[in-house]
Amino acid sequence: MALAAFVRLQIALDAAVSVKPNPNGLPGIPALQKLVDGLAAVALLGCVAGVLIGAAQWALGSRSNNYSHASDGKSKVLYGLLGAFVIGAAAAIINFFYSSGSTVK
Repeated sequence: MALAAFVRLQIALDAAVSVKPNPNGLPGIPALQKLVDGLAAVALLGCVAGVLIGAAQWALGSRSNNYSHASDGKSKVLYGLLGAFVIGAAAAIINFFYSSGSTVK
């Protein structure tokens, strides 16, 4: 009984499984691609708004000698720029990790 379970487990472990993404494999992939592109555009607009609001807050805080507002404005500018970088680099980061992971045997 235990031997049969071990043999089944060994057969299951020896089975070769592979994943090969195919953009034409399912219907609706072009629509999903457009959706993701639109979402990235909206996120970039949010980053631009964050940078502009942060820059205004930074300037007004510095001008009025309000360290807290100036510091918050700097943070908003930094987060907006960092968000834009991540959005722009997202595809390259995903592709890098996919290609790195696909070399593992």
